[in-house]
Amino acid sequence: MKRSRCVQDDPADERFCVGCRSPARRTVLKVGLGLGVGLWWSGSASTQEVDPRAARPREDDRFVLAGRGRSGGAVGVADVPLGDPPVTAYPMDPATGMVRDQSRLNQVLLIHLDPTELGAETRTHAAEGIVAYSAICTHTGCDSWEWQAQTRTIKCPCHFSTFDVRDGARVLDGPAPRRLPALPLKVIDGVLAAAGGFSSRPGFQQ
Repeated sequence: MKRSRCVQDDPADERFCVGCRSPARRTVLKVGLGLGVGLWWSGSASTQEVDPRAARPREDDRFVLAGRGRSGGAVGVADVPLGDPPVTAYPMDPATGMVRDQSRLNQVLLIHLDPTELGAETRTHAAEGIVAYSAICTHTGCDSWEWQAQTRTIKCPCHFSTFDVRDGARVLDGPAPRRLPALPLKVIDGVLAAAGGFSSRPGFQQ
């Protein structure tokens, strides 16, 4: 099978990306080289697997702009202007300020649309016209970020799958087998917050 160019940030991501090798298989190889090395690898992998920074978004999580960490503060409604290109963000635990940026599968696109343009189901998980979707294509796990302003669609630059963000990120064109997972939103004191988890698993699925 041909490998994709997607990058893995943590072992939990591997099952969602083409050409990734199982952490269990790697552990066996390490054990074969020596028990001490194998035990070290197993402990290291376990530590990464339980890292809360790689956990998926949860209800009441806030958002911070990707690349800025906590320094940028939580993303508010005013930070996602109507009609602008999507804002890429990561979820953040509001109690601890911990940013869940240790898995690329947690990247979220925040998009402000005219509420009258949204489909009935899409309106149920939007907040003041703002919708949130996984930023990872469901085809081979590439970052989907190319904004098509005239059609209000997102295009994956790898294989050109196109998603209609007004209609639950439904696939309009290209090889993606399913829509981008949606993340329901709510507004708390002018700040965007998750109203639940992703509607389905983000990323590529074998």
